[in-house]
Amino acid sequence: MTNTTDTSEPVIGGNAGLAAPTPDVAGATGGGGASRPTGKRRRRAVWGVMSTREKVIRYVLLVVVLFITIGPFLWQLSTSLKGTGEDIYTANPSFIPSQPTIGNYLRVADAIPVFGYIGNSLIVAAIDVLGNIVFATLAGFALARLQWRFRKLVLGLFLATLVLPGEATIISQFVTVKDLGLADSLVGVALPGMIAALNVLLMFNAFRQVPEEIDQAAVMDGANALQRLRYISFPAVQGTIAVIAIFSFIGAWDDFLWPLIVLQSPDKLTLTVGLQYLQGTFATDQRMIAAGTMIAFIPIAVIFALLQRFFFKGVEEGGVKG
Repeated sequence: MTNTTDTSEPVIGGNAGLAAPTPDVAGATGGGGASRPTGKRRRRAVWGVMSTREKVIRYVLLVVVLFITIGPFLWQLSTSLKGTGEDIYTANPSFIPSQPTIGNYLRVADAIPVFGYIGNSLIVAAIDVLGNIVFATLAGFALARLQWRFRKLVLGLFLATLVLPGEATIISQFVTVKDLGLADSLVGVALPGMIAALNVLLMFNAFRQVPEEIDQAAVMDGANALQRLRYISFPAVQGTIAVIAIFSFIGAWDDFLWPLIVLQSPDKLTLTVGLQYLQGTFATDQRMIAAGTMIAFIPIAVIFALLQRFFFKGVEEGGVKG
């Protein structure tokens, strides 16, 4: 009998002499040389990569939402720029003015003291923005970072006020403002909006995202509550403060019902209330009404343009922990 020596190298991790499994056309491993029917190759869905159909659907939906959101604004802008020779009541109105003019804006300034109304609205908005930034920041920090009795109860009360409509408390607010002697004044208009429960909760959530270990290290170094707020927590929530500033400004600038109740003197009216004189006196001239609407919109657009990068940073602070 002749001895034969097997010169084949052993397969690491498997039995000697066995061939390594080969992948089939579908990407699965199969042994014993058996393979699945070939046919058409299945396309794998790659995470983060959209097909052409998905892209088309998304862009169509974005265009529809954009048209619904910005369409009325663009139509008001177009109406405000149309001259008196254009018929805005025709069955087929033109979107682009054939006789563009800024005369409607000048007529608004001649009809009502629009710059005085703008100044009054800016005063009310500035008081509300400053009040919300200061008081919402202090209240949010106290709820999120300080330990004291009834903290959870106070937090629950803030949450409960969110389900309470403003119309339910507007009479009590007016009585309070009147008893304080602030009726028919801009301070009386701004007082109820100087701190909002929603802004307190936004700051509470923002302060919670700051790691507690940093606060604990500051306490070990002898820092008090105000020092921790100023040097540790405050720089980390500047984006949320910008969000509060924008929301507070828009809320104060667009408010109509509360200034209408509090104010009686014509020279103290805010812009939203003062523009109603255009509706009453020039009800048939929609061009002037549209021009007044655009005048009221300009400050909001400017504020948002200046703070938009901080606004989106604040949105990320509220949505991503750490």
